[in-house]
Amino acid sequence: MSTSAMQHRPLGQILISEGILSEDQLRIALLEQMKLNQPIGKLLVSLGFVSEATLRQALSESLGKQSIDLTHAVIDPQALKLVPRELAKRYHLLPLDYDRPSQRLTLAISDINDIVGLDRVRTQLEEGTEIETLLAGESEIDRAIDQYYGYELSIDGILHEIETGEIDWKSLSATDDEYSQPVVRLIDSILTDAVKREASDIHFEPEANFLRIRYRIDGMLRQIRALHKSYWPAMTVRIKVLSGMNIAEMRAPQDGRIGLSVSGRAIDFRVASQPTIHGENIVLRILDRQKGIVPLEGLGLSEEHLQQLKLMIARPEGIILVTGPTGSGKTTTLYSVLNHINNEGIHIMTLEDPVEYPMAMVRQTSVSESAKLDFANGIRSMMRQDPDVILVGEVRDAETAEMAFRAAMTGHQVYTTLHTNSAIGAIPRLLDIGVLPDIMAGNIIGIVAQRLIRRLCEHCKSPYLAEPHEIRLLGTGPNQPHPILFRPSGCELCDFQGYRGRIAIMELLRVDSGIDELIARRATTHEIRSRALLQGFTTLADDGLRRVMNGTTSLEELGRVVDLTDRM
Repeated sequence: MSTSAMQHRPLGQILISEGILSEDQLRIALLEQMKLNQPIGKLLVSLGFVSEATLRQALSESLGKQSIDLTHAVIDPQALKLVPRELAKRYHLLPLDYDRPSQRLTLAISDINDIVGLDRVRTQLEEGTEIETLLAGESEIDRAIDQYYGYELSIDGILHEIETGEIDWKSLSATDDEYSQPVVRLIDSILTDAVKREASDIHFEPEANFLRIRYRIDGMLRQIRALHKSYWPAMTVRIKVLSGMNIAEMRAPQDGRIGLSVSGRAIDFRVASQPTIHGENIVLRILDRQKGIVPLEGLGLSEEHLQQLKLMIARPEGIILVTGPTGSGKTTTLYSVLNHINNEGIHIMTLEDPVEYPMAMVRQTSVSESAKLDFANGIRSMMRQDPDVILVGEVRDAETAEMAFRAAMTGHQVYTTLHTNSAIGAIPRLLDIGVLPDIMAGNIIGIVAQRLIRRLCEHCKSPYLAEPHEIRLLGTGPNQPHPILFRPSGCELCDFQGYRGRIAIMELLRVDSGIDELIARRATTHEIRSRALLQGFTTLADDGLRRVMNGTTSLEELGRVVDLTDRM
């Protein structure tokens, strides 16, 4: 049934169709509604026929409105300051997030159609502020109001509370009043702050006398805080409890995962601990599902590269490799490609370590050591599931490579990643792993190599005339006018970094019959490169220089990511 049709169905009928409610129970609730004149959903909960979480989900489907589970939500302290507690309590609403640049307040509310309550909230806000609503259960909101209002939620305020108050560091169990513990709020506030700053990782790094906290923003680590070393044991326990780790184990590495709603968005945190001489080092990788899947046209490719990539995708069988170091955006590119081809007519299966972003209609599997499911065994298993397209997270060894190429040879389209420095460098890397040239030839559709470079802040970048050594790098002739380039300056909007956001630069190698022949006879990298250049191949440096020329990034930033020394 389509979503539009579902939106017009009564709540009771949705619950009956899903087997949650019986006809008799609905009849009883409707009789009670005639007596008490209350919403049917509220009555179903009070009668004990459905839980509030089930009701929230059903209402979400009935109204076509996104819902939120407040038990796994982290609240923005700036949003709480905008709406008084009495107003929130009276109209059963909770401020979740306030985005100052776009002037947007996100609210959880039990009654989407409560126009009076929303109007009262608007009177508290600056003119022009937009309100976005998410559906939540009434008692969930009431509990959250009691939990969050009245407690300090900003990082500075919590640290002041810790430094001046008597803190029971050991009382960290999940009790009703756990939010009274400053360390619980401190971890939540750090997670919220990192997400709002669009960080990709949070590093908790204990030193001899203090704890360093760093965020990786736009690929660069930036120190955010330095805390007293005495805070770290309790913070470690809190992170381990949230991520399902063993709090008693401190001498062995551990992995875990946290799923929270931050700023009204579903965020996953992949957690890894590592014992060091000063205590456990913990790193959290932030996975934002809303940002994980970018449209193919949104990757920022040149028109030529976009057409080449679409031609590669159009081939029905073979293997497409995406290469680059860790954190170069390979997974984002692969998900964009899968999202582009995903439809009801094809069966897509993935094998990842772990699954980062759930996708509708795609069968996704995580490799698991405990279940003895590695990449090679996983591909064997998937081949029996009648797939059209297979994504293998990474080719690490000969067995995985052999299975991936076998899948490509038997009529499947296979996508995978490989750690190499360039597109052409993937071929000797596969030979090194143990893939025979005869198997490679004719089965590789193409190879994509990529890097992520920081984008200059549009609000503060400053123009200047290119200097002689920069003109040599750009490859412009001596008689050409001096090109105008841009450099970073720094402003409030980019946190005085001069850069805001990142873009991908790529080189795409389409493997044609000529390159296949070179691969089959183990030709040198130089020979393959010469052949590729004849068919219009452009390098990472070429693509990056195009970005420098059009003012998207700086020459200094490109030189940080790509080797430009051979052009000097």
